[in-house]
Amino acid sequence: MIGEFNIKWIPEENLSSILPLAFVLNNKKVCMDILQQRLAAMIPMGYKCIGVYDQERLVGICGVWELNKLYAGKHLEPDNVIIDPEYQGKKIGDLMMSFLTDYAKSIGCETMELNCYANNNRGKQFWENQGYEALGFHMIKRLKP
Repeated sequence: MIGEFNIKWIPEENLSSILPLAFVLNNKKVCMDILQQRLAAMIPMGYKCIGVYDQERLVGICGVWELNKLYAGKHLEPDNVIIDPEYQGKKIGDLMMSFLTDYAKSIGCETMELNCYANNNRGKQFWENQGYEALGFHMIKRLKP
């Protein structure tokens, strides 16, 4: 328990509980059925997620990938980070990143790395305040319309 919020790993069998917040994260453009299919495919690849709870209500999520890359070594990648709009501005993002930084250190990570949408100025500022610096560009090539 941290303040009024509880941060914990969401058990694999309960990961579908993140989908309503993931729906908001994607500006409600990716339907719930597709999100469910994608999540089901991500879990066997090692996807995990922490949840921030206000009592029983899930108010924040941050997915996590444990990866190893030539340029970054063993690292933790926060992914699909969102706080319920009603709870934004309450330092929940700071709490999640502190939790994950401690976890990354405990499993021997050398770095943490993430992607932030180019037009997400609030997100960019948040990540810079967390100590992240831009290293390159996140680029995508769409293969389906």
